[in-house]
Amino acid sequence: MAKQKTVFFCQECGFESSKWMGQCPGCRQWNTFVEEKTTRQTGSQGARSKEAPKPVALSAIEMTCEERFTSGFPELDHVLGGGIVSGSLVLVGGDPGIGKSTLLLQVCQSLSRERIDVLYISGEESLQQIKLRAKRIGAFSDSLTLLCETNLETIDEVIRREKPQVAVIDSIQTVYSEAITSSPGSVSQVREATGAFMQLAKGLGIMFFLVGHVTKEGVVAGPRVLEHMVDTVLYFEGDRHASYRILRSVKNRFGSTNEIGVFEMGEQGLSEVENPSEFMLSGKPKEASGCVTACSMEGTRPILLEVQALVCRSSFGIPRRTAAGTDTNRVNLLMAVLEKRLHLRLGECDAYVNIAGGMKVNEPALDLAIVLAIISSYKDRCVDEKTVFFGEIGLSGEVRAVSMAKQRIQEAQRLGFTGCVLPDVSLDSIKTDGGIHLLGVRNVQEAVQKLL
Repeated sequence: MAKQKTVFFCQECGFESSKWMGQCPGCRQWNTFVEEKTTRQTGSQGARSKEAPKPVALSAIEMTCEERFTSGFPELDHVLGGGIVSGSLVLVGGDPGIGKSTLLLQVCQSLSRERIDVLYISGEESLQQIKLRAKRIGAFSDSLTLLCETNLETIDEVIRREKPQVAVIDSIQTVYSEAITSSPGSVSQVREATGAFMQLAKGLGIMFFLVGHVTKEGVVAGPRVLEHMVDTVLYFEGDRHASYRILRSVKNRFGSTNEIGVFEMGEQGLSEVENPSEFMLSGKPKEASGCVTACSMEGTRPILLEVQALVCRSSFGIPRRTAAGTDTNRVNLLMAVLEKRLHLRLGECDAYVNIAGGMKVNEPALDLAIVLAIISSYKDRCVDEKTVFFGEIGLSGEVRAVSMAKQRIQEAQRLGFTGCVLPDVSLDSIKTDGGIHLLGVRNVQEAVQKLL
């Protein structure tokens, strides 16, 4: 018999409890528990009907290379780790209006031109609305089929009958199962729908794109168990009122994590930015104090960024510190190091730090660039615009080594920069052809004496 039971789920992490609690023991968030009814099988129906599998030795497992095919977007293929893998689940999250549906529809357009069967399932838009967006993007092949449905059982039946190579679910929060009494988008419904699509992907070899809504904090709505169930998690970042978009990989079972792809939104949809470093540095002012070029690593890709700082006298008793694109606490820590080691009176000044281009970077390698930008604005002296900076700064003012220094220097040299300031301990392991001048510094005092 089926027995109904009332349980409480945490909307953030999916923690299950028999009673309501104010704070979740799993994620330590407040007021996240919701009441839901679950149906469990009792008696002989819930008994196991098949024999348990036997463990297999590691040496007896045969390796098979996963089948990949291109999406038509090299930037997306780079983020996915080399292309689309058959039988995988990819979760795409982002703010409303950021371009998730537009990107996936363009991917469907590219795949359909290669005669790959694609099924686009929408639970939020009608067929006419999708048609209007498709007319703006361009011509489509008949290999793309559309379906407007939110019932999980119906979607399951259609996918098993049509057997497409790629399926898009837009969005996972709108899909519901009749076997669960809770409303669509709840913890139980999202977990049940994702589990069903995972079985279809692994059983039939279908690649799924799942669109996920995000909360006001910028994370995928629903339980975090959704991110654990899928193979790849992609986040679409950027201001929807600006033209650029950044697609970031935060989980990937088939490639490197923390890879990014840069796109630009136009009249006909999203277009790729082939040179992100040049795109981020476009519009950089010349001979302006407080502007420094830094190099950050996004996965395996080096990207040059412009770090801006503005330091001015405070009109209030407590100075104001603001950071956009980086951690404010890290900026406060670096300014405390400058006050202690260089005896700069920054406690009387307001400080504003900005990473131009809309990037969000928390890598310690930006420390040296942030420090020199702050000092450059404080002393109103310009830094050489053809020099790139990277290095981590410790509490005693020392400049520490960072990873992938050679790749950072090669990216700066490729874009025409003539100088690079880096940690002194990294010079011995780097060999260049002489096209760029390398300057190693051991601490902040030495960097200021040589550059400002």
